Amino acid sequence: MSELRKANSDRPFFLTLPVVGWIDVFIRKDYCEEFIRNLEYCRKNKGLKVYAYCIMSNHIHLVAAHDGGKLPDVIRDLKSYTAKRIIAMISNNIQESRKEWLLYLFKFFANNTGQNSEYQFWQKTSFPIELYTPEVFDQKVNYIHHNPVKAMLVNDETAYVYSSANPDSPFIVDES
Repeated sequence: MSELRKANSDRPFFLTLPVVGWIDVFIRKDYCEEFIRNLEYCRKNKGLKVYAYCIMSNHIHLVAAHDGGKLPDVIRDLKSYTAKRIIAMISNNIQESRKEWLLYLFKFFANNTGQNSEYQFWQKTSFPIELYTPEVFDQKVNYIHHNPVKAMLVNDETAYVYSSANPDSPFIVDES
């Protein structure tokens, strides 16, 4: 059983969505913005609530919830659709200097599982951690926001574009 299947309560969860092999995919603006479009779609159309997020080069952190306890289903759909879209973007991008290498790796990881027909983009697990108390909620949000600083990408967490810590972030999070 998938670990995310355990994330079936209405409470918020801390999630990590790692790319297979921890491949640095989200170093391109187009791929980050595709993820954000899909995240926004899930919020508007599938009842996803996102309280914090950060897109790192090879993984994404979220604090998210779903009122109906359907968080596993929404995250599954988000990952599936986003994987297809980003792989298509890579395949069709004549300026993607790493196209052959990326597609080779996604195919390699798909061959190691029986579930993926051609490519695998995301690791199977999302490492869900249920956030029982406001203190744990705040601790995980702070962890997410501090991630780009710890990775030495920025000196101030509010300067990282693809994070809810940035007041000018392209994705507006829900109020907690």
